[in-house]
Amino acid sequence: MTILSLHSNNPLEDGRQSERALLIRRGMQRLLHSMRFAVLPELSLPSGRRADLVAVSAKGEIWIIEIKSSIEDFRVDRKWPEYRSHCDRLFFATHKDVPLEIFPKECGLFLSDGYGAHMIREAPEHKLSGATRKVLMLNYSRTAAQRLLAAELAAEQEGKTLQTESEDGF
Repeated sequence: MTILSLHSNNPLEDGRQSERALLIRRGMQRLLHSMRFAVLPELSLPSGRRADLVAVSAKGEIWIIEIKSSIEDFRVDRKWPEYRSHCDRLFFATHKDVPLEIFPKECGLFLSDGYGAHMIREAPEHKLSGATRKVLMLNYSRTAAQRLLAAELAAEQEGKTLQTESEDGF
C-alpha cells in the first residue's frame, strides 16, 4: 500500500504516525541526510512489513530504523526482529522520555529530538546476500521514483487550483 495521497496537502504523509513519532522521524532524517544517506520513510518490505525508515549509504549499505515513541509502542510491537533479514544494520530511534534500557542490545540505538539525532549505540553488521540486496534496492528505487512523481503531480494540481482560484477572484 502506498503512503502517498494525491488529494492531501502533503502527499508524503499518510496520517498513521503520531506527532511524537513524526518528530523522531524528522530528527533521524536530518541526521541521516547529514551522514549522506538517502532515506525513505514507511517503505514496504518484501515480507509485507513496513519499515519506519530505510536508509541507504553512499556505499550501498542498507539500514532500517524502527521508531518507538513510547514504552507501550515498543512493548506491543514484536515485528521488529523480522526487519533484520531486510537490512545490513537494524536500529531503534526514540526520544528522551523513553528509557533507553528497554531496547535490545543486539540493535543499534538513536536518540532524536525532532531537530537532529545522535547515535547512542552502533548496530552490529549483518551483510545481506546479493539477491536480497538487489530486491530491496529495486523496491527502494521504484518506490522513491513513484513518490517523486506523485509529489510533482500534487504540486502541479495545487498550482492549477491556485491559478483557478485567483482567476475566479477567490
